[in-house]
Amino acid sequence: MTRRSDHFDGRRFFNPNGANGQPVWMVPRMLLTPRTRWPSVVPVEPRRPPRAGPDDVVVTFIGHATFLIQVAATNLLIDPVYAERASPVAFAGPRRVRAPGVRFDDLPTIALVLLSHNHYDHCDLGTLRALERRFRPLVVTPLGNGRLLQSAGIGRVEEIDWWLKASAAPLPITLTPAQHFSSRNMFDRNRALWGGFLIEAGGRRILFAGDSGYGPHFREIAARLGPIDLALLPIGAYEPRWFMKDIHMNPAEAVQAHLDLAARQSIAMHCGTFQLTPEGIDEPVRELTQALRERAVPAERFRTVEVGESVSLPSLRPAVRRTSLT
Repeated sequence: MTRRSDHFDGRRFFNPNGANGQPVWMVPRMLLTPRTRWPSVVPVEPRRPPRAGPDDVVVTFIGHATFLIQVAATNLLIDPVYAERASPVAFAGPRRVRAPGVRFDDLPTIALVLLSHNHYDHCDLGTLRALERRFRPLVVTPLGNGRLLQSAGIGRVEEIDWWLKASAAPLPITLTPAQHFSSRNMFDRNRALWGGFLIEAGGRRILFAGDSGYGPHFREIAARLGPIDLALLPIGAYEPRWFMKDIHMNPAEAVQAHLDLAARQSIAMHCGTFQLTPEGIDEPVRELTQALRERAVPAERFRTVEVGESVSLPSLRPAVRRTSLT
């Protein structure tokens, strides 16, 4: 008997709780929202990532939603984007204001790429082709993204559904739900799935949340896959709320997601690189600081890091699995 999916209707994927965002014809209205002007360039001094020790897990923030994770002999990239614009064309669309924190030529050997969904600020075919030429990594991605990648010349692709583990990856990788949508153009909305990833590395669990609105899936992830040692949570691209609420958390909602996950530590992402929405470049970090204060969450539990900064997790001991959430 075929199992009925709670997030696929036979043609398109959807969010099970009905939070599926605004229709595409509302985009022009959203684009009329007054925008706070960003600087054209914010200087970045790229850094060489450190070498991970045999018992270390090193997480390096390259920028926006791009992370390098190093575990002993395995290096993986999440949502690698080295493009100057998050756009289908080179002459228009959101321009990068912060350079990548690690130069492409300084990347270590990449065995694995995790691709959360097909939006241009997360899925840059130019970067993926460059990685294919240099390293030929395995790309693990949600259902429906394989055709795009293979048409771009990416040779090794594994598609998985929510809650399933990748079978070919060198580390345990589980695709987790996210509340979002997919599209590369006006005609392919939700034909491919979106998600986040749970990475089990060196005795630690790292959750990359992907792009997501706030929803019940965070508590479900904690209940099914916890404990979470480190959560990588988006805090930007959230205005105007009438348009973005279903698909992008604001900083206060990201703090609630951190609490729902019972994460030992979280790191903020998805802000300060591409101006995707009207808020100012520093607004997400200011609002995160305020939300942490209001919820009495210590600042060191939910951090912002500089582009190019590396965080080592050598001292995290595997937490005791909880049977219930409070």
